[in-house]
Amino acid sequence: MASPSVVDVVILHGGELSSDVATRIATEVSPLVGGSSHMHQISMSKSKQFKEALVEDTDGLAKPTTLAIFVAQTIENEAPPEEGGSCIRFFKRKTHPATLLSGKAQFAVLGLGDSNLLLDRQHTSAKDCNQVAKALDSRLEALGGARFCNRGEADERTGLTEVEPWIEMLVNKIKSC
Repeated sequence: MASPSVVDVVILHGGELSSDVATRIATEVSPLVGGSSHMHQISMSKSKQFKEALVEDTDGLAKPTTLAIFVAQTIENEAPPEEGGSCIRFFKRKTHPATLLSGKAQFAVLGLGDSNLLLDRQHTSAKDCNQVAKALDSRLEALGGARFCNRGEADERTGLTEVEPWIEMLVNKIKSC
């Protein structure tokens, strides 16, 4: 099924690294959706803001033409950074109905990890150090969310070289809607 046109974009980020990447994404995507009035960056630590925007719809953004991009960072012990914790914990709650995100914003997830933090650094890559993004991506879908594009996974050890191709894929998908 084709994705609806993207009118508004909400980028959620938690942590310094994810904030920098969110800014890079916003720079590329903003011109495609009519500029800054349709582009919103929200820290994952601001639970009231992201709930209002994506779940409760007090901002008028919880609609299929909104794309929510989660830039999810994994740090040691498969955990999000402190700034991203409240958002990740909110979506992990088992008490949410399976329809929490149905008919609301589409989502995309970009994971940022660091395989230097893993014991076996010789045989690891981005797919091994992005547990937070993997879990969030699965959970958003389980809550009825509509995936806009495939999850991206980047590794800080390799200079986050996977970020630019993912942003390019995202931009092309937005253009094609």
